[in-house]
Amino acid sequence: MTDISEDAAQKYRIPVIEQMVEVFALLERTPEGATIRDVVKAVRLSRTTVYRMLNTLSAYDFVHRSPAGSYTLGRRLLTLAAHVAPTVASYDLLAIAQPHLNKISELLGEGSKLTVPSGDNILVVASAQGHGQYALSATAGQRLPFHAGAAGKILLAFSLQEDIERRLTKLERFTNQTITDPKQMLEELAQIRKQNWARDMGEQMSGVHAIAAPVRDHQDTVIAAVSVPFVTGVDEKRVADIKQAVIAAAQSITNDIRSATPAAGLATEKPAPKHSAEKTVAKPKQR
Repeated sequence: MTDISEDAAQKYRIPVIEQMVEVFALLERTPEGATIRDVVKAVRLSRTTVYRMLNTLSAYDFVHRSPAGSYTLGRRLLTLAAHVAPTVASYDLLAIAQPHLNKISELLGEGSKLTVPSGDNILVVASAQGHGQYALSATAGQRLPFHAGAAGKILLAFSLQEDIERRLTKLERFTNQTITDPKQMLEELAQIRKQNWARDMGEQMSGVHAIAAPVRDHQDTVIAAVSVPFVTGVDEKRVADIKQAVIAAAQSITNDIRSATPAAGLATEKPAPKHSAEKTVAKPKQR
């Protein structure tokens, strides 16, 4: 019976949809963008067919075409992700997080965002705009580096050891504050794991600081980061208020995720192996 079902599944597949899935998979692997030539090679179709496919997907914002002609995943996919049924993913991360982002922005007057790992970058998947005079805005769909920024450092700190080592091989400098020395970054990540929050001291953009805290799932795996960016120059009392609000929001989202009913089979999955970064890390500097 199983063999018959598999044969039927193969028989009733739609080739064009499978090819479209291959396009999405290619763009997922190449966040910097893929050319038409790259897509033609991946899906093994004519250039004309690929162009028509990409043009159609672009019209519905499933893919985005840059002025240079390269293609990346489009923002419409974020909207779809926000409505994934709880029975599929065990919980709807964006639906759970958005009210907490709204609350933190109302409380602080600052913009807030939710960020997740996405290939070799992090991706902003939800945000709330602040109403303060100097509030900084964040937009869903932004891709940012792991090593420069509070949210990125949170997600990097709690990554698997092999992913940490791979990402430390290329630490691009964005400002004078960007950490580009792997040893210093390892110390920073160890400190972040110890305190369970991170601060950006203008490492990704001059004049912009941020506080971030981790969001965890049923298995205590860090799956996202809540963060609030703010302009430099605010007093330490204000920074402490931001830190407290960010940590509270991240914990509230974590609690809501854990109170959601896991989908069948997910509760029995084995957790991902824990990284062992601490064993190679020197004692972190006190801040």
